[in-house]
Amino acid sequence: MGSMREIIFDTETTGIFPGDGHRIVEIGAVEMIGKVCTGRTFHTYLDPCRPMPKDAQAVHGLSNAFLSGQPVFEMVIDEFLAFIGDDPLVAHNAVFDMEFVNWELKRANMPVIPHSRAIDTLEMARRKHPGGKNTLDGLCSRYNVDLSARTKHGALLDAELLAQVYVELCGGRQIGFDLASQAVVEVFEVERVEFAVRSHVATPEERQRHDAFVSGLKDPLWLH
Repeated sequence: MGSMREIIFDTETTGIFPGDGHRIVEIGAVEMIGKVCTGRTFHTYLDPCRPMPKDAQAVHGLSNAFLSGQPVFEMVIDEFLAFIGDDPLVAHNAVFDMEFVNWELKRANMPVIPHSRAIDTLEMARRKHPGGKNTLDGLCSRYNVDLSARTKHGALLDAELLAQVYVELCGGRQIGFDLASQAVVEVFEVERVEFAVRSHVATPEERQRHDAFVSGLKDPLWLH
């Protein structure tokens, strides 16, 4: 389990429901192995082939002019599927992102991704912090994850932030305590001294010296 590969990913879209004709306009994904980012990422903008609503553009800043001429989803399917492989997919509000990805796969006549592969950090956060502010921003603040680069939503940046949050939700800070405990044990192991057990009884000369020493003691405690 320690070397498990996981993909943390995020999408930006033109709206809330793919069934209303909304499309993905950006995908960002980060590879983690054993809860450590490897530096391998996947990122692409996509032409949704439809107008961008103003309220959606206000969230992610992606305009019609910018997205026009970007690849359509069908052009990046193979590369995206190759990157995610068969590994678990981690997302914040995973139902949303999985629905959009699977909608695009259906449009391309491709097999959908089982929801059982998804790990939802929003559900994890709600269980761990009931009643808390469990948005990505809120969790970054809770775990002291640097948000200075996040002026708007962006799929790759949000995936990178979520990777840090995910480690914390999994108890990442306890790793340091475990290593510290191990280090203490190792120090004690190094400093332990072995003593040889004496293999013979006292000689007559030693017993004689002992008796002479004891006879010279004044009022020994063991006589009380």
